[in-house]
Amino acid sequence: MNWSGLESLLSGVNKYSTAFGRIWLSMVFVFRVLVFVVAAQRVWGDESKDFVCNTRQPGCTNVCYDHIFPISHIRLWALQLIFVTCPSLMVIAHVKYREGKDQKYVEQHQGCHLYANPGKKRGGLWWTYLLSLVFKAGFDTSFLYIVYRIYHGYDLPRLSKCTLEPCPNTVDCFISRPTEKKIFMLFMVISSALCIFMCICEMLYLIGKRISKLLRIRHENQRLIFADQHELTNIAPPRSQYRRTDPTLAESRLSLNVREKIREETTTTTL
Repeated sequence: MNWSGLESLLSGVNKYSTAFGRIWLSMVFVFRVLVFVVAAQRVWGDESKDFVCNTRQPGCTNVCYDHIFPISHIRLWALQLIFVTCPSLMVIAHVKYREGKDQKYVEQHQGCHLYANPGKKRGGLWWTYLLSLVFKAGFDTSFLYIVYRIYHGYDLPRLSKCTLEPCPNTVDCFISRPTEKKIFMLFMVISSALCIFMCICEMLYLIGKRISKLLRIRHENQRLIFADQHELTNIAPPRSQYRRTDPTLAESRLSLNVREKIREETTTTTL
């Protein structure tokens, strides 16, 4: 399977993702896709060939293998990666729809744009992005539960007992490299759990940010309504009314007027 095409397609989601979304995408491709392609496929490549049971009864080994491994881990993880990454395409499709709608609006209204930024998570795109996170976390959780139910836990026993027909009696069956396969299975389970945790953190971040924005808008609207209903008036008088006058200033002005009158009288007498 060509995972590079899927990686190049989903890398465009980084433009519309939050910091949690970028970390989630990096974890998916580094800790899951890369490990799956490079190592896991080689580890599980010999599971059918090297599955051995201590009997020569024809068909017994195949029946026991089908009972112990109802579905291959490799195929189950491939399905999981496809289902987990597909919800991100919902966001890309919604953004492309917005861009096309904005382009038609520009052509019809002489350069006026319908969206200032088609990739901004507002309105329907916000709900699409949140729904994609719910699908991602839901698919990962579902596959973890499927693995747990099919294999009765996250362990691979070294020895398995089989009593199915056409086996003549209870036979012992052995899988190849059980410890190595168990380590890889636990690694994939832990990486899936971390991806679920990142999706939950991103959902809480988006919801908390949306609630804080709505509360801020509501507070601003209430403030404007209060200002309209109660017109602001000058309740306090001007500051000049509270200015204290200096009593010595009036006396000095009075003495100055008296001196000027005396000077005028003296000048008239001399003339």
